[in-house]
Amino acid sequence: MEEVGGQPLLEDHGGACSSGSQEELADGGKSAATPAVILSTFIAVCGSFCYGCALSYSSPAESGIMEDLHLSIATYSMFGSIMEVGGMIGALFSGRLTAMLGRKKIMWLSQIFSTIGWLAIALAQSEWWLVAGRLSIGFGVGFVTYVVPIYVAEITPKEYRGAFSYANQLLVNCGFSLVYFVGNVVSWRTLAVISLVPGALQLVGIFFIPESPRWLARVGRVKEFKASLQRLRGENADVSVEEDEIQSAINEMKNDEKSSVGDIFKRKYAHALTVGIGLMFLQQLGGTSGVAYYGSSVIQKTGFSTTIGTIIISVIQVPIAAIGIFLMDICGRRLLLMVSAGGMSICSFLVGLSFVLQGLNLFKDFTPILAITGITGYFTAFSIGMGGIPWIIMSEIFPMNVKALAGTLITLVNWSSSWVMTYSFNFMMQWSPAGTFFILTATCGFTVMFTFKLVPETRGRTLEEIQAYMTRL
Repeated sequence: MEEVGGQPLLEDHGGACSSGSQEELADGGKSAATPAVILSTFIAVCGSFCYGCALSYSSPAESGIMEDLHLSIATYSMFGSIMEVGGMIGALFSGRLTAMLGRKKIMWLSQIFSTIGWLAIALAQSEWWLVAGRLSIGFGVGFVTYVVPIYVAEITPKEYRGAFSYANQLLVNCGFSLVYFVGNVVSWRTLAVISLVPGALQLVGIFFIPESPRWLARVGRVKEFKASLQRLRGENADVSVEEDEIQSAINEMKNDEKSSVGDIFKRKYAHALTVGIGLMFLQQLGGTSGVAYYGSSVIQKTGFSTTIGTIIISVIQVPIAAIGIFLMDICGRRLLLMVSAGGMSICSFLVGLSFVLQGLNLFKDFTPILAITGITGYFTAFSIGMGGIPWIIMSEIFPMNVKALAGTLITLVNWSSSWVMTYSFNFMMQWSPAGTFFILTATCGFTVMFTFKLVPETRGRTLEEIQAYMTRL
């Protein structure tokens, strides 16, 4: 093992990009990305698409909703941030329910809540229907943010786990971009109906994909576990080594079968818990929710065209996330996280600087361009690393016996931090737009140091190898 920043890391942690493959399977071959894995991942990340739509909906819909339903800024801010409350509630139950009912049933349940929510918004005649609908969507996406990364990580071969897991962020970006782009030309009610479609697709698709083999092994459904793993790896694939490895890891945890809340605070889980909570906390305090939810008003304050600005942001998100998929298992999680957080820090500084120059009435023609460059770069940097990688790492570092508890806590931290940022962002912007973005600059800079010191590289390792490393005493 090698040490970085005083922390021993898994070997080959990717200080630089490498085109070579990671350690091969014990039987001497690499597992294939089969049609079953591709289809299962696609159906799972349809929920992520719905989440992306929900994230960005409040920005393009703001003027239309406030005008049609005569809402005040305070009321609309409540509408914008209430999804985080729903997300927190969903997060409280996501881990335990996912452990009890399985990954597929929770994905299905999440889209029931989301579908009801989008219909309530599309048909709303008062602010209360809006708020109730947004809250219901929050319940749904609270489940999505936990279960989708877990499911994808558990079904994919280790050689492709990073790329397939990052498809989660790609589809979040697709939903985000679609709503930002289409929101310029359709009404807010139509936009709600459009946002409903990917969730409906997942509701149907769930019936055609296998359950997570690791969950099936965990609950003792051995025959179904073997069938699911064989289906995912291919009819003719030799899954005996992977099957034994999963079953062995499950057997070793039998003594911890009935874990309690206090178990996740044991010393052996301290490193994993610090990494998981720290990344989620810093992801949100970096300002992502605030900038995404109220992006239109932020762009308007810079003096740049809101329509052009939102189109630029929406167009660039998808290709950048696609690039992230290819880089994930080449450069590794750790390097992309540091590049992403560093880019967000630099771009936040540019936006803050533009507001300073604007306040001093200097370079009037230049400051809007500087601002939109910073905002676009901020979203670009976020998409390539900080958007999806914290969720990938969360899905990798905890063993099955505490995954539900730890995942619940970490998802709750993410949603709680998101609510704080979303609720306070408008007030921060009223206080000082420049000061707001300079605070984001410092937070993202700290994230680089946090990642360098504490976050291990996990590419090219089985989940069982990663979890054994992270839980060492």
